Amino acid sequence: METAVDKFVTLIIKSDSPYSEIDRIYVTNLIFRLIGDGKGEATNDEEPVDLANDLVDLAITHGVIDDSITNREILEDQLMDLLTPIPSKVNTIFWNKYNISPETATDYFYKLSQFNDYIKTRAIAKNVSYETDTQYGKLEITVNLSKPEKDPKAIAAAGKAKSNTYPIGPLAIENEGYLGRLGYAARSNHRVIRMMIGGQPWGFQYSPYAYFGEHAIFLNQKHVPMAINQQTFINLADIIRQFPHYFVGSNADLPIVGGSLLAQDHYQGGRHTFPMMKAAIDRQIDLGIDGLQAGIVKWPMSTIRLASSDATKVITAANKIFLSWMNYSDESVDVRAYTDKTRHHTVTPIARMDGDQFVMDIVLRDNQTSAKYPDGIFHPHKDVQHIKKENIGLIEVMGRAILPARLKLEMKEVEQYLLGKPNEIADYHREWADTIADNNSIDEDNVETIVNREVGLVFSRVLEDAGVFKWDDQGQTAFDKFVSQI
Repeated sequence: METAVDKFVTLIIKSDSPYSEIDRIYVTNLIFRLIGDGKGEATNDEEPVDLANDLVDLAITHGVIDDSITNREILEDQLMDLLTPIPSKVNTIFWNKYNISPETATDYFYKLSQFNDYIKTRAIAKNVSYETDTQYGKLEITVNLSKPEKDPKAIAAAGKAKSNTYPIGPLAIENEGYLGRLGYAARSNHRVIRMMIGGQPWGFQYSPYAYFGEHAIFLNQKHVPMAINQQTFINLADIIRQFPHYFVGSNADLPIVGGSLLAQDHYQGGRHTFPMMKAAIDRQIDLGIDGLQAGIVKWPMSTIRLASSDATKVITAANKIFLSWMNYSDESVDVRAYTDKTRHHTVTPIARMDGDQFVMDIVLRDNQTSAKYPDGIFHPHKDVQHIKKENIGLIEVMGRAILPARLKLEMKEVEQYLLGKPNEIADYHREWADTIADNNSIDEDNVETIVNREVGLVFSRVLEDAGVFKWDDQGQTAFDKFVSQI
């Protein structure tokens, strides 16, 4: 058997890296620069990530690095960088494949990002995922277990660290190839596709901890904050024109309803059919634009769907709705565009193709707070925050819950509680668990199914809380009133 060093060198030579067989000794010495001299013992491992982990262990044995989360991540990404073509070559290959088809290009880039462990497929596989039936259709529930463990040394060092503003943020293009440091992710193996969106230079990458299939991020190469305006709708349409097999959307540009990094202009997209996309139109509306179909979607968050074979008509309608919503108030349902000159209204737009139709869903958002709802009037309310208290961002707007990792263990304690067994149920789950017990006949065979279902129903309530026009007579009358004045 060969050693991990020998096998990793062979992988590098066979990859799209700049190295060939004549470079074997040179590449071996490149690895020794990183891990120290010595090949170690033979191994059965074959996968790149396993071999890289073996090499990191060798580096620790050789005394090159201390065994810490940060050191391991930085060195592993440096090793994986040797497997990865430099950015210019990745971009050349991508756009050459794009000439075959957009899907061929993204397939290449997605597989590369998995092969070099930029996309953490093994960590993502740990996530819990299931569906729950609700009055709005099936909602997707995920418990996010893939985010890396916090490095205790990074936490301890945070208070003593000198201020470092490079890269300016996790979505800045300068992260491409960045070594990483305590408290800041390693990105040696990170690559960004350069592209033009709306006439401006942008980048396209994948999310390392993907929340759905081919979870893509489109980032403005300029360091400007997120903003929703007509250019946003133009940009989303341009992305769909270039990648018609993907959807793309923007988080809202206000705190509380933003759910994302507001300091860096960016969008999220990918290849996934979300529950909201399957939701039907409840009633058609007329926005006065020929060749445009529009309607209110049967969805817990207040959504208007626009569709046309002509994307410019959808952009025009989206901007028309947006400008109207920015200044619209209806005190009867707690909707206020401004308080003390503070803006509260924005939208979450999501674009995709449906056959030959360009479709854009416009979700109305309001970030007010009040004495009764200090976390947000249209934010998960206190009685559901034991399951979800974080902001409702783009992914969750579309019906895919990203729930905190704590719930995996906490729900097991809820199950034990419901079965009358010894447990350590959190106090904030107890009232909810008692309600579940009162309404269900629970045994060993069905307890997990029932708890999962009830978590999904809480998420449905979370989305209802975030909806500005509720699905009752008062709310839908108010929604129609808004539409009628657009």
